[in-house]
Amino acid sequence: MAAKPVPVHTPGFSHYSVAWSPFHNTRLALASAANFGLVGNGRLHLVTSTNAGSNLNVDKLYETQDGLFDVAWSEIHENQLVTGSGDGSIRLWDVMLNDTPLRAWQEHTREVFSVNWSNIKKDTFISSSWDGNVKVWTPERPRSLLTLQAHQACVYQALFSPHQPDIISTCSTDGTLRIFDLRNPTYVQGLNSFSNPLTASVMTVPASGTEILSIDWNKYRPWVIASGGVDKQIKVWDCRMIKLGGTEPQVGGLCESTLLGHEYAVRKIEWSPHRPDFLASASYDMTCRVWNTGPAQPGRGNLVNIFDGHTEFVGGCSWSLYEEGVLASCGWDGRLAVYRI
Repeated sequence: MAAKPVPVHTPGFSHYSVAWSPFHNTRLALASAANFGLVGNGRLHLVTSTNAGSNLNVDKLYETQDGLFDVAWSEIHENQLVTGSGDGSIRLWDVMLNDTPLRAWQEHTREVFSVNWSNIKKDTFISSSWDGNVKVWTPERPRSLLTLQAHQACVYQALFSPHQPDIISTCSTDGTLRIFDLRNPTYVQGLNSFSNPLTASVMTVPASGTEILSIDWNKYRPWVIASGGVDKQIKVWDCRMIKLGGTEPQVGGLCESTLLGHEYAVRKIEWSPHRPDFLASASYDMTCRVWNTGPAQPGRGNLVNIFDGHTEFVGGCSWSLYEEGVLASCGWDGRLAVYRI
């Protein structure tokens, strides 16, 4: 790894998520929470990075009444971004305005743990929550467009496919990775109740015996998804493979590779936007790592680099969309670091 990064520190706030702007190569956003997100307020930080992360400056911040767990930049408006909060609310912000959000929605009944903006349907984003639901939104509407009862447990992350506009994937406490088609939402037969119906998935991948905390679509291979979670493993799945002959033909997924090395749970993973075989991971073992998912190198395995500059759980990681090999990580130590692989 290149020169050791100099992090920016925001005392009193633990970082849960970091995101690079899709419009500006020097602009990042941080979703943060006081008291490690257990109780207290939140804060959205806007940060400028120059010289590949050697200079980091907090330009602006927004205070919220509850902790922020995720942030996503708009794909249609360069100055707007959306956040998910511990009180179940979702807020749309404009960086040209001070103090208050443009819009706020309150439909989820539990913590909103992920937000994701579609890079194909650029006026649409989704949210996932501990209430088991995934909701589809557009900034112009006062209510959600669609609600999926995706899991009967906490949904840690929901992501649009970068290849097909109506396909999303989710991961959950129940150890499954699921794929949904928004064009044809139906309900699982035999498990419905009037109060708690479950939306049928196109495919369910039994990815782990424990909680799956993060997933990501490969940017170059349309049906390849990586997963990471409490079992400390990162797995790469080919989701074209369906198991036949069972009572549930929608169950499938072929595990192409398993990446081992993290000592505690994997909190966040993200495929490189520039290489089909590079993957970044953030973990509760206080490291951020980069992996090559191709054939293991003699004497090196699949691990490319380790950044161990954090002193608490690493909650987020994000690749720069403009500069190849530039990666940001953030953690519960209140530090954001940007470095070049």
